[in-house]
Amino acid sequence: MALDVRQTQLGSWLEACANILVGFGVNFLANLAILPLFGFHVTPGQAFHIGLFFTAISLVRSYLLRRAFNRIHRLHA
Repeated sequence: MALDVRQTQLGSWLEACANILVGFGVNFLANLAILPLFGFHVTPGQAFHIGLFFTAISLVRSYLLRRAFNRIHRLHA
C-alpha cells in the first residue's frame, strides 16, 4: 500500500512558514554571534533586517521546492 505524501498548496505554505519562523530565530542569533567573527559588527536591529532578507528568500525557496516535489510525485504516481 502506497503512502500518499501529497500536500495542498496551503499546507505547503503553512509548513514553509513554520519552518522559516523557527529558522528566523536561529538566523537572528547566528547573525549576532557569527558576523563579528568576520569583522562585521552589527546591531540587533541590523541583524534583524539582514535576517528578514534571508528569511524571505528562504520562504520562497522552501515553498517552490515543496511544490516541485509534489509535482514530481504526481508524475510518478
